[in-house]
Amino acid sequence: MNFSEVFKQSNQLCKVSPDGKYLATCVQYRLVVRDVSSLQILQLYTCLDQISHMDWSSDSLFILCAMYKRGLVQVWSLEQPDWHCKIDEGSIGLVSSRWSPDGRHILNTTEFHLRITVWSLCTKAVSYIKYPKACQKGIDFSRDGCYLALAERRDCKDYVSIFVCDDWHLLRHFETETQDLAGLEWSPNGCVLAVWDSCLEYKVLLYSLDGRLLSTYSAYEWSLGVKSVSWSPSSQFLAIGSYDEKVRILNHITWKKIVQFEHPAAIDNTKATVYKEVERRPAVVSEELSLHNITMGSTLFNTQSKYEICSLPVQIPVVKPDPDRANPKIGVSVLAFSSDSRYLATKNDNMATAVWVWDMQKMSLEAVLEHTSAVRCFLWDPRRPRLALCTGNSKLYLWSPGGCVSVQVPVEGGFQVQSLNWHCSGDSVILLGKEQLCLCYMDTDQEENS
Repeated sequence: MNFSEVFKQSNQLCKVSPDGKYLATCVQYRLVVRDVSSLQILQLYTCLDQISHMDWSSDSLFILCAMYKRGLVQVWSLEQPDWHCKIDEGSIGLVSSRWSPDGRHILNTTEFHLRITVWSLCTKAVSYIKYPKACQKGIDFSRDGCYLALAERRDCKDYVSIFVCDDWHLLRHFETETQDLAGLEWSPNGCVLAVWDSCLEYKVLLYSLDGRLLSTYSAYEWSLGVKSVSWSPSSQFLAIGSYDEKVRILNHITWKKIVQFEHPAAIDNTKATVYKEVERRPAVVSEELSLHNITMGSTLFNTQSKYEICSLPVQIPVVKPDPDRANPKIGVSVLAFSSDSRYLATKNDNMATAVWVWDMQKMSLEAVLEHTSAVRCFLWDPRRPRLALCTGNSKLYLWSPGGCVSVQVPVEGGFQVQSLNWHCSGDSVILLGKEQLCLCYMDTDQEENS
């Protein structure tokens, strides 16, 4: 495992191109494009203001930079560096900007969600979509790029419109049986659209492409309901995370619950492996070494850590949420399937230091990873069943069926990993700090061992 040098970045804006060849980073109002293999700068673009959002087109030929405060979007070309495009939404404002799957249209959502403007880079034509709903996830493209599903709010009722992305004509428009639609997401095979209600009502609805209601699922009627929803890559499972600290798995044939995963504070009587991070400080140096020669970035002041396998029973730390505060830290907020759909990783917010890994073949708990700090981010390797985690310190954590490992990021000055992204090949991980980034290159010839 090797690490690159450190580069500057702003607002965690760093993305690998879909073809895996380029790395784009934003530094204030500058866009820097590097070659992934050599990390040499290929292009340097200057935007009109500080960049709020950045994204690649699907064919890796264009990069979109949005400046929400100014209501501006600038588009840059890798093939023709002198060409550029500027979209000014004017006084109507801008809160969101994204590519269409064909990489030739840009969808801008205006302030107060008054409308979505579809801009064509090829013909310069402009289309408008009215009544987009301001919600958690109100827009989603099917994986094949053919259809757009959009949540709408009209006359105090929720609707879904399905558009054909070729010419943006309306294919279906139907009312949903929701009180306050919170999000929607296509299954990876594009056959089913999952729609879920706000946290105040536990309801998940499954619709076909032609707008037929296939099934409705509700686990209970009291208190807070759905907090997170995720499809497995195979489209066989729909995982629903709830405020009651449980995950319910629906199958794709009957849309009924086939298993329920709980997150107990006390783990016993299970075949799962519990890994606990144990910290230790390096050995004390000789008294002859004066403090005058020690800098705060020195490894003397860094704690080293490793995972230890715990014998059962194990008590997982639980933080009791404050009932008087909004958005209580309770319930399953993150669900992530491995690329082969074999494993599901979850995080229960009132057990913030732990990540739970479930085996979807055995329908049982596989492992629990407990850390000394709250888990900030975890993502699966896009090619292998390997999970990368970070907790806001200077370490990278990895889990695979073979075990766990904790790796110190060898960067002077206390590089703290706030989030991470995998390269599409799974051969490297981009580690993002507050104002810096570095790449961690994996040893793909060997499996990770504890």
